[in-house]
Amino acid sequence: MAMTNPLQFIQQARAEVGKVVWPTRREVMLTTVMVFILAALTAVFFAIVDILIRGGLNGVLGMFG
Repeated sequence: MAMTNPLQFIQQARAEVGKVVWPTRREVMLTTVMVFILAALTAVFFAIVDILIRGGLNGVLGMFG
């Protein structure tokens, strides 16, 4: 692979950045809100699973203790 000079590299890099389709402010806000909602739902799910497992273990260990 041939080496390009730094000036040519910078020109090519700027050309590639110009091809990027940046998200709008609305799209960024919407996806951010969706991430927070899904993170909260995941936290609730794992909290419920944790409570169920703890209750089951306490019940099993209570029979032997």
